[in-house]
Amino acid sequence: QEENKQLTLKVEELERKLQTTSAQNLEFLQVIAKREESIHQCQLRLEEKTRECSSLARQLEMAIEDAKRQVEQTRERAASREKAAQSKVLDLETQLSRTKTELNQLRRSKDDAERRYESRLQDLKDRLEQSESTNRSMQNYVQFLKSSYANVF
Repeated sequence: QEENKQLTLKVEELERKLQTTSAQNLEFLQVIAKREESIHQCQLRLEEKTRECSSLARQLEMAIEDAKRQVEQTRERAASREKAAQSKVLDLETQLSRTKTELNQLRRSKDDAERRYESRLQDLKDRLEQSESTNRSMQNYVQFLKSSYANVF
Protein backbone atom coordinates (compact mmCIF):
# COMPACT_ATOMS: atom_id res chain seq x y z
CA GLN A 1 0.00 0.00 0.00
CA GLU A 2 2.82 2.32 0.84
CA GLU A 3 4.37 1.63 -2.47
CA ASN A 4 1.04 2.09 -4.14
CA LYS A 5 0.61 5.40 -2.37
CA GLN A 6 4.02 6.56 -3.43
CA LEU A 7 3.35 5.46 -6.95
CA THR A 8 0.01 7.30 -6.86
CA LEU A 9 1.77 10.42 -5.59
CA LYS A 10 4.34 10.05 -8.32
CA VAL A 11 1.61 9.57 -10.90
CA GLU A 12 -0.21 12.67 -9.57
CA GLU A 13 3.02 14.61 -9.62
CA LEU A 14 3.78 13.37 -13.12
CA GLU A 15 0.21 14.27 -14.18
CA ARG A 16 0.71 17.82 -12.77
CA LYS A 17 4.01 18.01 -14.60
CA LEU A 18 2.25 16.71 -17.70
CA GLN A 19 -0.46 19.36 -17.30
CA THR A 20 2.18 22.04 -16.73
CA THR A 21 4.12 20.79 -19.71
CA SER A 22 0.92 20.59 -21.76
CA ALA A 23 0.09 24.16 -20.75
CA GLN A 24 3.59 25.24 -21.64
CA ASN A 25 3.33 23.37 -24.96
CA LEU A 26 0.02 25.13 -25.60
CA GLU A 27 1.60 28.48 -24.80
CA PHE A 28 4.57 27.61 -27.01
CA LEU A 29 2.22 26.57 -29.80
CA GLN A 30 0.37 29.88 -29.44
CA VAL A 31 3.69 31.79 -29.47
CA ILE A 32 4.80 29.77 -32.51
CA ALA A 33 1.46 30.41 -34.23
CA LYS A 34 1.80 34.16 -33.54
CA ARG A 35 5.38 34.11 -34.79
CA GLU A 36 4.38 32.19 -37.89
CA GLU A 37 1.60 34.72 -38.50
CA SER A 38 4.10 37.51 -37.93
CA ILE A 39 6.55 35.82 -40.33
CA HIS A 40 3.76 35.40 -42.87
CA GLN A 41 2.86 39.11 -42.56
CA CYS A 42 6.54 40.04 -42.87
CA GLN A 43 6.86 37.86 -45.96
CA LEU A 44 3.79 39.57 -47.48
CA ARG A 45 5.26 43.00 -46.71
CA LEU A 46 8.61 41.85 -48.08
CA GLU A 47 6.98 40.69 -51.31
CA GLU A 48 5.08 43.98 -51.55
CA LYS A 49 8.28 45.96 -50.92
CA THR A 50 10.11 43.77 -53.45
CA ARG A 51 7.44 44.51 -56.08
CA GLU A 52 7.60 48.20 -55.17
CA CYS A 53 11.41 48.14 -55.44
CA SER A 54 11.21 46.38 -58.80
CA SER A 55 8.72 48.97 -60.02
CA LEU A 56 10.91 51.80 -58.76
CA ALA A 57 13.98 50.17 -60.32
CA ARG A 58 12.18 49.99 -63.70
CA GLN A 59 11.09 53.62 -63.35
CA LEU A 60 14.66 54.59 -62.44
CA GLU A 61 16.04 52.70 -65.45
CA MET A 62 13.51 54.41 -67.71
CA ALA A 63 14.37 57.80 -66.19
CA ILE A 64 18.09 57.10 -66.68
CA GLU A 65 17.51 56.05 -70.30
CA ASP A 66 15.39 59.15 -70.88
CA ALA A 67 18.07 61.33 -69.30
CA LYS A 68 20.73 59.68 -71.49
CA ARG A 69 18.61 60.34 -74.58
CA GLN A 70 18.12 63.95 -73.58
CA VAL A 71 21.84 64.38 -72.88
CA GLU A 72 22.68 62.85 -76.27
CA GLN A 73 20.14 65.08 -78.02
CA THR A 74 21.53 68.11 -76.20
CA ARG A 75 25.07 67.12 -77.20
CA GLU A 76 24.00 66.69 -80.80
CA ARG A 77 22.24 70.06 -80.81
CA ALA A 78 25.29 71.70 -79.19
CA ALA A 79 27.62 70.06 -81.73
CA SER A 80 25.35 71.19 -84.55
CA ARG A 81 25.25 74.73 -83.19
CA GLU A 82 29.03 74.71 -82.74
CA LYS A 83 29.53 73.54 -86.34
CA ALA A 84 27.14 76.23 -87.56
CA ALA A 85 28.95 78.85 -85.48
CA GLN A 86 32.34 77.70 -86.78
CA SER A 87 31.02 77.80 -90.32
CA LYS A 88 29.67 81.30 -89.76
CA VAL A 89 32.99 82.37 -88.21
CA LEU A 90 34.84 81.02 -91.26
CA ASP A 91 32.41 82.80 -93.57
CA LEU A 92 32.84 86.03 -91.64
CA GLU A 93 36.62 85.65 -91.65
CA THR A 94 36.55 85.05 -95.41
CA GLN A 95 34.28 88.04 -95.88
CA LEU A 96 36.56 90.15 -93.66
CA SER A 97 39.59 89.06 -95.66
CA ARG A 98 37.83 89.93 -98.94
CA THR A 99 36.71 93.25 -97.52
CA LYS A 100 40.26 94.04 -96.35
CA THR A 101 41.60 93.11 -99.78
CA GLU A 102 38.99 95.33 -101.46
CA LEU A 103 39.78 98.14 -99.02
CA ASN A 104 43.49 97.86 -99.78
CA GLN A 105 42.74 97.87 -103.52
CA LEU A 106 40.48 100.88 -103.08
CA ARG A 107 43.18 102.66 -101.09
CA ARG A 108 45.76 101.93 -103.79
CA SER A 109 43.32 103.07 -106.45
CA LYS A 110 42.60 106.22 -104.45
CA ASP A 111 46.31 106.87 -103.96
CA ASP A 112 46.95 106.29 -107.68
CA ALA A 113 44.05 108.57 -108.60
CA GLU A 114 45.29 111.22 -106.18
CA ARG A 115 48.80 111.01 -107.68
CA ARG A 116 47.37 111.21 -111.22
CA TYR A 117 45.15 114.14 -110.24
CA GLU A 118 48.04 115.84 -108.43
CA SER A 119 50.20 115.31 -111.50
CA ARG A 120 47.45 116.56 -113.80
CA LEU A 121 46.82 119.52 -111.47
CA GLN A 122 50.52 120.32 -111.51
CA ASP A 123 50.52 120.02 -115.32
CA LEU A 124 47.50 122.31 -115.52
CA LYS A 125 49.16 124.80 -113.15
CA ASP A 126 52.34 124.70 -115.22
CA ARG A 127 50.34 125.17 -118.42
CA LEU A 128 48.33 127.95 -116.79
CA GLU A 129 51.53 129.63 -115.69
CA GLN A 130 53.00 129.16 -119.15
CA SER A 131 49.80 130.49 -120.66
CA GLU A 132 49.86 133.47 -118.33
CA SER A 133 53.52 134.03 -119.15
CA THR A 134 52.70 133.83 -122.86
CA ASN A 135 49.76 136.16 -122.30
CA ARG A 136 52.03 138.64 -120.47
CA SER A 137 54.60 138.36 -123.24
CA MET A 138 51.91 139.02 -125.82
CA GLN A 139 50.54 141.91 -123.83
CA ASN A 140 54.06 143.31 -123.55
CA TYR A 141 54.52 142.79 -127.30
CA VAL A 142 51.15 144.43 -128.01
CA GLN A 143 52.16 147.27 -125.70
CA PHE A 144 55.49 147.49 -127.51
CA LEU A 145 53.72 147.53 -130.87
CA LYS A 146 51.31 150.23 -129.63
CA SER A 147 54.15 152.36 -128.42
CA SER A 148 56.14 151.66 -131.61
CA TYR A 149 53.11 152.61 -133.79
CA ALA A 150 52.50 155.62 -131.59
CA ASN A 151 56.13 156.72 -132.01
CA VAL A 152 56.07 156.07 -135.76
CA PHE A 153 52.81 157.91 -136.33
